[in-house]
Amino acid sequence: MSQTLAPPAVAPDQLLAGRTVLQIVPDLQSGGAERATIDMAEAIAQAGGRCLVASRGGRMVSELQSKGGVWLPFPAATKNPFAMALNSVRLARLIRDEGVDIVHARSRAPAWVAYYATRQTGAKFVTTYHSAYYGASPIKLRYNAVMASGDVVIAISEFAAERIRRLHPDAAARVVVIPRGADLRFFSPASVSPGRVERLREHWGVAAHERLVLLPARLAARKGHAVAIEAAKRLAAEGAQDMQRDMRFIFVGDLHSDSFRRALEAQIARAGVDAFVRIVGHCDDMPAAYLAAAVIVAPSTEPEAFGRVAIEAQAMGAPVVVSDIGASPEIVRAPPQTPPQQATGWRVPPGDAVALAAAIRAALAMPASARDEMMLRARDNVQARFSIEQMQHATLNVYRRLIAQ
Repeated sequence: MSQTLAPPAVAPDQLLAGRTVLQIVPDLQSGGAERATIDMAEAIAQAGGRCLVASRGGRMVSELQSKGGVWLPFPAATKNPFAMALNSVRLARLIRDEGVDIVHARSRAPAWVAYYATRQTGAKFVTTYHSAYYGASPIKLRYNAVMASGDVVIAISEFAAERIRRLHPDAAARVVVIPRGADLRFFSPASVSPGRVERLREHWGVAAHERLVLLPARLAARKGHAVAIEAAKRLAAEGAQDMQRDMRFIFVGDLHSDSFRRALEAQIARAGVDAFVRIVGHCDDMPAAYLAAAVIVAPSTEPEAFGRVAIEAQAMGAPVVVSDIGASPEIVRAPPQTPPQQATGWRVPPGDAVALAAAIRAALAMPASARDEMMLRARDNVQARFSIEQMQHATLNVYRRLIAQ
């Protein structure tokens, strides 16, 4: 069973004030692990501690620094075994020089570096299991196992926790489930001006009357862009004139492979939907992006350890359709497990373009009153179970417990 760590009797400031936590992550460009890194840097600073982040850097460095974190330029993204060995020596030196109490690793290659560095220095070691980490070969399983080697292993969902227990049973007693959190001050409909939404839609070439289907995810095969293209093709075949006049699909997210983008563009052209499906790249204003959309889709084809898009979309009150795999059933309430009048979105079988198209159609057909009711339920769902404050508090409790040992 996973642990529930209660705070020790000592007052929180007495345990964390003046203590140093070093988080290590490949880069600070974008993504769930990177967002959690910055969220925890803010919480550590507010608790009176020091938060260092060893990373290659990226567009999120300025935000990290504005929230009290200190960026240490570090080649944490390398997977070269010889470079990783040198990195462990280098990180051990940083730990000693900076008086680091806890090292928190959020990715596999940096976790191996941190594992050996903490063994050299005696610093406590925390890992967060941010992904499902697939791979069946003995080498891959061994490589993945480092994410279950922390003194505390944080699973970001019950799905992730169960996977850890099954693949790494020796870690079961060290697993703590702490779901990811959304900042409900940032992801709030009330905090987004109409002008921000209008500017974003104009930038994407979406007319005022057009309904937007948004897929926010980095361009990667497992995120389900190909399924969304097939769903768009089906919707177009059902009503080509209405589709072309009234609807746009927008894929927003970082590009990690030029060849994959070209493959998607070729599929869009073959499907005959290039007039209303666009790939637009990174977006700096995701709250406005969610409000700009009529429906959000996250049609992942592989189980994921969490669904950041789903909680952010629900926080913004946007109808959301997700694949019914991985942690999604924990995040989006939907039939048959949930009565329709209590649903916060839709779940569809992975890879099923027909079901995805049907769910998009249902979301777009919702009466205004039903949409408003779902919006309230969705935001309440996130506020009750997935707020950033809950995630920060629970993670700080992990740090407190380790420091108190």
